[in-house]
Amino acid sequence: MYKPTFKITNKMIMDIGKIEASREIIINAPLLPLWEKRFREEALVRTVHHGTHLEGNQLDFEEAKEVVLSQNLHSVRTRDVQEVINYREVMDYLEKVVRDQKQTISESLFKKIHQLVVNKIMPANLAGQYRLKQVVIKDSGSGQVTFRPPEPEQIPYLIGQFLAWLNQTHPDEMHSAIKAGIAHYELVRIHPFLDGNGRVARSISTLILYSEGYDIRRFFSLEEYYDKDPLTYYEHLQKAGGGDLTPWLEYFIKGIANEFEKIKLRIQKLSSDSQLKHKLGGKQVFLNERQTKLVEYIQETGFLQNQAFPSLFPDYSEDTILRDLKDLMDKDLIRKIGKTKGAKYVLK
Repeated sequence: MYKPTFKITNKMIMDIGKIEASREIIINAPLLPLWEKRFREEALVRTVHHGTHLEGNQLDFEEAKEVVLSQNLHSVRTRDVQEVINYREVMDYLEKVVRDQKQTISESLFKKIHQLVVNKIMPANLAGQYRLKQVVIKDSGSGQVTFRPPEPEQIPYLIGQFLAWLNQTHPDEMHSAIKAGIAHYELVRIHPFLDGNGRVARSISTLILYSEGYDIRRFFSLEEYYDKDPLTYYEHLQKAGGGDLTPWLEYFIKGIANEFEKIKLRIQKLSSDSQLKHKLGGKQVFLNERQTKLVEYIQETGFLQNQAFPSLFPDYSEDTILRDLKDLMDKDLIRKIGKTKGAKYVLK
């Protein structure tokens, strides 16, 4: 049976504490409005862009965003465009798996993710199939071999042992962040496919977090954390090659903690403190996208006046914005000072 080697360190405990605290705040925020769709789209774009850019994709963020949201950047689908489309399909598939409440990560699910990752990039007969030849990973600068994964004959056994451990390890036995980090590293180490192993590994670790209650409304993107400093990412993966996963897990868990805290701060900026929650009776308050933008603007500038409407919402009439503001006042989120066109709207 597969058994990872690592120690629980103070760093891990502190970062897991941050993860739990951030998760609790995000889940129980009194202001969780309809801008959830926007947050999810932003996280999806960041995940797909950085997850493919980390592997050498040449599309910039805006190009990747256009592909992710419209899948229509070029009439001719280059490899870079196809990679982005494929990773978007992977993220959609992960959501479907969670919706279907599949309790185990099977070999067929694992291979399906690889098929999606390399669709129209690798020959169809190689998609979802374990490699049949030995490969090595070389330093792009020196050309030196930095990693030699297991022989192809070992792959079915290693994957079988790993999946057995994964599906028998329950959240009450091991924190999901640790479990996801181990899965990420082990799939990179086994390197079961000729191409796309990094994306498959990151997808499986994300699926573990999603399925064990750490999806936090699909607002996070760990890929951005890795892509901001890819050298550190690969260095920590290499450090684990000695058999001790502790340094890698510290790095991995810190990434989750950082991302969750970033989301928490953004949620808190749009949400209210405990006093507002008390006023609202603990109920969630749902806003449309215009109202979200209005609240953000008031928080940043301190107040809002009618003359700011055209620059904030050039495609909407003044009457529409006034209706949004009245609804915010009815929800006891803002108040109006003055009665003329020079009146100011401020947070309560």
